[in-house]
Amino acid sequence: MAYAIQADTGAPAALSALAKLSLAIAVFLSAFVLYEPAPYEVYIAVLMTVWFLFGLRLSRTSGMLLAILMIFNIGGLLALTVMEQIRPNLVLYVAVSFFLALSAVFFSAVIEADHRRLKIIFAAYVLGALVTALAGIIGYFNLFPGSEMFTRYGRAKGVFQDPNVFGPYLVLPACYLLHRTLTGGFLSSLPRIVMLLVFTLAIFLAFSRAAWGLYALSILLLVFFLLLKERSTVIRLRIFVAGIVGVSLLTVSLLVVLQFDQVSELFSQRARLLQEYDAAQFGRFDRYGLGFILSMDHPLGIGPLAFGRLFGEDTHNIWLKALLDYGWIGFVAFVILVVSTVAMGFKCLLRDRPWQPYFLCAYIVFVGHVLIATFIDIDHWRHFFILLGIIWGCIGLEASTMRNRRAPHARIVKPA
Repeated sequence: MAYAIQADTGAPAALSALAKLSLAIAVFLSAFVLYEPAPYEVYIAVLMTVWFLFGLRLSRTSGMLLAILMIFNIGGLLALTVMEQIRPNLVLYVAVSFFLALSAVFFSAVIEADHRRLKIIFAAYVLGALVTALAGIIGYFNLFPGSEMFTRYGRAKGVFQDPNVFGPYLVLPACYLLHRTLTGGFLSSLPRIVMLLVFTLAIFLAFSRAAWGLYALSILLLVFFLLLKERSTVIRLRIFVAGIVGVSLLTVSLLVVLQFDQVSELFSQRARLLQEYDAAQFGRFDRYGLGFILSMDHPLGIGPLAFGRLFGEDTHNIWLKALLDYGWIGFVAFVILVVSTVAMGFKCLLRDRPWQPYFLCAYIVFVGHVLIATFIDIDHWRHFFILLGIIWGCIGLEASTMRNRRAPHARIVKPA
């Protein structure tokens, strides 16, 4: 039974199917986060326990990820102790942080045990994202009574709390569908193109500058790396032309949507690089400086969510949030996490592997998330930890592949 959950090969068909289904449900539930703890946390806690009890193991790579994330969260736990009053919601916040960290390790271990599970993970992600994207679009245009529940401040948010999380969540499946479209046949890609248009519209209607920037960057990097990876001039030309056609199609679609007054007015407001609440006195940028000064006097941090109570707004900067909510210990751990993920991932980015398409999309979107995290908090974004799990799982697969290739040459036969 333990072997059945660790690897699909040779497993009884029913148990193998159950393992795949349980994993798909976990990823699907990540698309529905209206409150904390979300159903995703409850389900993933049970799922992780069952998988580890029945044989899922941690490799050296997954163990390294676990160590870094635990140090990060220990920093958050220490920050909690400096607070004068520890309310239940703060304890819950720290607990969710721990669970999300463990979820990244879980996905890393699951993928490293069998790379074929990536297909299940991405299929479930696309399906969940499609449901929440459609909900956001329906809510924005108020297509039926009560559908405004899928919007916030006139912006699409789908089945999320915040449009600024909803938009970035959709970028990975959009990037994946674009990859499949650029590298696959035209007729077989028609359903993917339709879904890609849905995701693009939903990202646009979220009116999140972070999501727009992340999506644009991800598309550019994806096309760049595909052109870099392919050696055939014919295939490169095909990708380039398909990319131009795709961008043109998306541009025309967005221009059509902008003909609606409701859309164009909000777009003109949100498209400004600097909003009033960014550059105003005690605005977002002023708070960055004040928060950094505060962190100098509080090496253990000031506690989770304390910054928002002091200044009326959250940090909106993951580096500052790490300093204040997780202390200097958490900040250093987060820097190590980002640097090691980017560096180790880059070394195996273009290698020809069965998991390379999934890894490429996840890596590109992760790098984009790190960049937008300078202007937004991402420490409780469920999909950010799924991205971490995918990348570290693939890094572990690559390390295992290289060890297996070196193994025959490592055997030295001593003379009798």
